[in-house]
Amino acid sequence: MAEPKGRRNAIQLFGDHEIITPVNRLEKLKVKFVAPGDDPLARAEQALAQLSGEFGDWMTVEYNRLDAARRAVRDHGFSSGSRDELFYAAHDVKSDAATFGFPLASGVAESLCRVLEHAPDSRRIPLELVDQHVDAVGAIIREYARPDIATVATALTRKLRLVSDEFLVHENRHRPDYLDGLISPPLAPDHG
Repeated sequence: MAEPKGRRNAIQLFGDHEIITPVNRLEKLKVKFVAPGDDPLARAEQALAQLSGEFGDWMTVEYNRLDAARRAVRDHGFSSGSRDELFYAAHDVKSDAATFGFPLASGVAESLCRVLEHAPDSRRIPLELVDQHVDAVGAIIREYARPDIATVATALTRKLRLVSDEFLVHENRHRPDYLDGLISPPLAPDHG
């Protein structure tokens, strides 16, 4: 697309080179100054608070997508497409859980992502392991109001991570260099 007349790059020609000075498109941007007493951060927090009532519904939508991806794998087996859909659904739950107010669901979804990412042959992933992860995410979301949910979710996450790591170690036993990076202690201490 051509630049409007008068808005073209400036080109200076010299014997052995040329200098092209691009148009400064930043000059169109306008800086808005905050009026005294106006707090943009407070306005943003207020807008977020107004949306927060919908976060539970949005998390349910994310979980339903994860569950549908799991059912597709169960019904039709692992293919590159079904594996990818399950991975991306789990990854979205992992990424969105904290934003939507369900941070305890993130660890379980992350564990499922690890299994899907690091299993050399997804067809060998036990469907029961997938079911356990998806069901745990659903239970954590459904039971989030329980006073002991942090204890329950932490126990579920640890157990699923342990079982997942055992599976990944077994499946990657022929790749010891790969295992070194896969099953390494976390960089940050666990305070759970």
